[in-house]
Amino acid sequence: MIESPHDITGLLSAWSNGNQEALRDLMPMVYAELRKIARRHLGRQVPHHTLESAALVNEAYLKLVRSRGIHCDNRLQFFGLCSQIIRRILVDHARNAGYAKRGGNAVRIPLNEEVAGPSERGVELLALDDALISLTKMDARKGRLVELRYFGGLTMEESAAILGVARETAKRDWKIAKAWLFAELRPMLVAKTAE
Repeated sequence: MIESPHDITGLLSAWSNGNQEALRDLMPMVYAELRKIARRHLGRQVPHHTLESAALVNEAYLKLVRSRGIHCDNRLQFFGLCSQIIRRILVDHARNAGYAKRGGNAVRIPLNEEVAGPSERGVELLALDDALISLTKMDARKGRLVELRYFGGLTMEESAAILGVARETAKRDWKIAKAWLFAELRPMLVAKTAE
């Protein structure tokens, strides 16, 4: 039986008010969507990446269970929150693997047309995270938009709704954010091509 968005909203409200059982009831309703988001992100990783989509979703669930004081009014806000959690898990995994500063086989994600350019090249996840942090410091809404679209897999309409802006505003922000990220990451892309 497919649950209605109303059931999800009620469970989110209960969870936001401290009912941890509501989160347990909610997860089966959103699990398939979270797995799809996780598979999309893991598909951007290099082959033989050690995380699997189920493990990524389970880790996100554990972080949600441990969290306190989070408020989500609807499924879009919930998936927006999950996009932040998934991003942090992937970045933490890359950092814990010790690749970034030791120069080993860095965890890479393709910087595809959705973010900033041709999909043939990859960008290290940590470099993208650093660039996204810089973008967010300059313009929090544009940084959040990239996070929602790229890490959360949300549509332009869904992202605009979460951000509380018109779709056209979100489209302009997306275009500017992609151009900024591409310019920020371009030196690394050129260096990787030269190797």
